Amino acid sequence: MCDHLDSLKAISYFTTTLSDKVSVEEVLWDITKNIIYRLGFCDCVIYVFDPEKNMLIQSAAYGIKNPSGNTIYNQIEIPLGTGIVGYVAETKKPLIVNDTSKDSRYIVDDEERKSEICVPIIINDKLFGIIDSEHPKKNFFSETDLHTLTIIATICAQKIKDIRSSTKTPITTENEYYKKLITLFEEDKIYLNPNLSLDCIAEKLGISSGYLSRLINDTTNKSFSQFTNEFRVRESQKNLVSKDYAHYNILSIGLESGFNSKASFNRNFKEITGLPPQEYIDKKRRSAC
Repeated sequence: MCDHLDSLKAISYFTTTLSDKVSVEEVLWDITKNIIYRLGFCDCVIYVFDPEKNMLIQSAAYGIKNPSGNTIYNQIEIPLGTGIVGYVAETKKPLIVNDTSKDSRYIVDDEERKSEICVPIIINDKLFGIIDSEHPKKNFFSETDLHTLTIIATICAQKIKDIRSSTKTPITTENEYYKKLITLFEEDKIYLNPNLSLDCIAEKLGISSGYLSRLINDTTNKSFSQFTNEFRVRESQKNLVSKDYAHYNILSIGLESGFNSKASFNRNFKEITGLPPQEYIDKKRRSAC
């Protein structure tokens, strides 16, 4: 819970520092980390809305959901209209729930908490995502918190809008850092590290995390997590049908490929290949007969 002075300081911070960010991903991670630090919350998650899937996808987090770097533990997706987050996304209206045990919409993620605050991020009257925070105490969040988060969501929306409308020349695959990035993934297999983060790779390449995020987006039209998880899925595809991994179970192969949870492995594998891991194995075995 923040007081009026904390609120003013937080708004001033985000108004100033977000101007330096050059990628949407960088903006989202900065917000989640600094909302906790500056407002005294214990966790914060930003969901981004995917209109094609009609789902809200956890895209940045801080607290228990964020064990290190820019990693989200047990990343989940919530259908529009489902849960408190889905309700706020559907109505586009901010909300405080003082006692989640009395609200049937509440969905337990990493652990059960007693109060929740949700604020939509709106760009050009369309839903971009949700800023969500929970707390173990009932009645923790105040109207000052709601007002502050609403302003932060507006600042976030404007910055994302500015980034999207930027006329910077796109980075191509001829870029020297792109070539070094591909070497790190294809030869060094850096993606096998389940705690791999944007910051970690940027440091290895000697560039900012914002520039790296834009480099990946411009050259592949993917986010950092999508880019990384495609390599992990390819690795698991190879190992699932390899004799060298015959003594491994499916989950172990997923974890060996760099995923940090069963849910993340299964979701990304099916999204990229079109099949769950076991069906993929069965199909490969049938075609080999």
